[in-house]
Amino acid sequence: MTQPLSPSPTLTPQFCFSPGALRDFLRTSRSAVDDTITQHLNALVTPAKDGFDPSSTSRPVPRPLSHQIDAGSCKTFKDGVLFPAWHGRSQVLSYCALVATSPDPDDPEAALREAENERNRDRVVNERLDPYSGRYFPREARTEQLASLIRTEQSVENIVRSRTWDVVSRRCGGSSGTWEEALAAWRKTNSLP
Repeated sequence: MTQPLSPSPTLTPQFCFSPGALRDFLRTSRSAVDDTITQHLNALVTPAKDGFDPSSTSRPVPRPLSHQIDAGSCKTFKDGVLFPAWHGRSQVLSYCALVATSPDPDDPEAALREAENERNRDRVVNERLDPYSGRYFPREARTEQLASLIRTEQSVENIVRSRTWDVVSRRCGGSSGTWEEALAAWRKTNSLP
């Protein structure tokens, strides 16, 4: 059975404030499980259960597009690979969302932003002489940038999970309901937050 290839990183504010590290973790986790979901499910199919039939090679027979997978194998895959990967990504996104809404006393650009805001207050705006003099684009705090990144990644996560769950539901048969319901049930069964 395949295991998730990307364990959850050590959660620190520095990890969250590093957009590259955060995106790399999410990309690696998604590529290890969600992007290759068809290959994972194909690996669960046992094509030669009844043994090899030599007459099967005498004429071409089209393969069914989607083999039904044994319910036990599907459950093992979902419980051992899919849901733990989703849970790990959810934990990272939740933690970083909390960091984004918390005060940031260590923001290295706080003094620079304050100086720019002070200069903007003292600026004379005469749009008749200079139509662009009224423009001012303040720098975003890194918590605001992080919040924007988290919103984007949560949207991507919802799309990825929906598509993955569609494939799993189609191939595994007994997977009814939404991915949210299935993940919540798995968390409840495993006593996870």
